[in-house]
Amino acid sequence: MNTTAPTEAAALDEQDCPEGHYSPDSPCFGKAAGRPRAADKAARRAALLHTAGQLFLEKGYSKVSLEMIAREAHVAVRTIYVKFGGKVGLLEAIITDGRANYMAGVANMETDPRPMQQILSDFAVRFLELISLPTFTSLHRMVVAEAKSTPELAAAFFEAGPLRTREELGRFFARADVQAQLRPDLRPDLLPVFLINCLMGDHMARLLFPAEQPATREELRRQADEGLDLFLRGVLR
Repeated sequence: MNTTAPTEAAALDEQDCPEGHYSPDSPCFGKAAGRPRAADKAARRAALLHTAGQLFLEKGYSKVSLEMIAREAHVAVRTIYVKFGGKVGLLEAIITDGRANYMAGVANMETDPRPMQQILSDFAVRFLELISLPTFTSLHRMVVAEAKSTPELAAAFFEAGPLRTREELGRFFARADVQAQLRPDLRPDLLPVFLINCLMGDHMARLLFPAEQPATREELRRQADEGLDLFLRGVLR
């Protein structure tokens, strides 16, 4: 008899439903045995990430265990290990998926043929919309609070979020047509950071004193225009 452990591919196709969770209130209810459909797998993955994200924000990253997440999400702990490698992998997936969903349908800056200022203007607005989300602010505050005691949390957050944004901007500023418009004495690696800082404004106040009401799109557009104007005045030839 074959007693080897299931392969990772097989584990990804499991139902993720521990015994006792096939009730009408469970996400496992109504699922037939056998290989799940791609849509079912995607929905279960999204539900797991949503549950983990809520627990992280409510209790703090270090106070949430995989067992707690598995119990709330009605999955096996082993499934989390196989799919995400553990708690850090879950956080990375939450940030990566959230960023991808928010940016879906947006043109690739590296190949967008529009004028530079128009591309940066669109980026500025959607970037400010993203960082102004209450969930993003709460996540950022949690990461800052636990960064020293849980360095892997800070690394996962930075690599899945800010670093990807900087890399995307870096590829845009490396375009020959864009470089031709910029001062030649500027260090390329400083351009993404400078732009982000111009757009974010008083980020310390945002973290310390969350707004009672989210900014309107008009307010974000005005902030984006002001920040982008400051950036362009400093970098254009």
